[in-house]
Amino acid sequence: MSTQTAERMASGDPQAATALRQDIIGMIPALRAFARALTRNNPSDADDLVQETLLKAIANAHRFEPGTSLRAWLFTILRNTYYTSMRVRRREVADETGDIVAGWSVAPAQEWALRGHEARRALEQLSDDQREVIVLVAVLGMSYEDAAVVCACATGTIKSRLNRARNRMLELLEADSIEEVFSGNEAPGTAVA
Repeated sequence: MSTQTAERMASGDPQAATALRQDIIGMIPALRAFARALTRNNPSDADDLVQETLLKAIANAHRFEPGTSLRAWLFTILRNTYYTSMRVRRREVADETGDIVAGWSVAPAQEWALRGHEARRALEQLSDDQREVIVLVAVLGMSYEDAAVVCACATGTIKSRLNRARNRMLELLEADSIEEVFSGNEAPGTAVA
């Protein structure tokens, strides 16, 4: 969103509010990708998380500060909403044995699908802070600075977490390099996302 649009919106211009809503709508695919990573690839939970994020963003559009990154603002709302819901869910009964989830998996028919599933499982084994950083920076292509804003930490912390996350992924996949994991015809971004 341009600074002019933000300033017009702050002054109560209805066209600026419409422009902000359009900018927010344009961010939905990236929000969905981040939400799926946070929810461990659960599409319904991810869609619920994105919907709640959009509702909060539109309801609080007047709080958006001109000159700041709309993307970082939205990702921060999504991340905070996710962690709030996790605190609530801790009180719910979980699938302790994994029997329900195990019945949902289907054996892949192709090698690239198998590698994608292995990469996804390795991603799910990372700690929350490492998983969110690897998704924000390595999968979604967010800058270190924007990822630092979303995660509410220093840029150096993002770089450190990303390095540890990459090394842990390679360890979990029993590989020496990411190229070794994704050797073949598929693109790395399509297998992990």
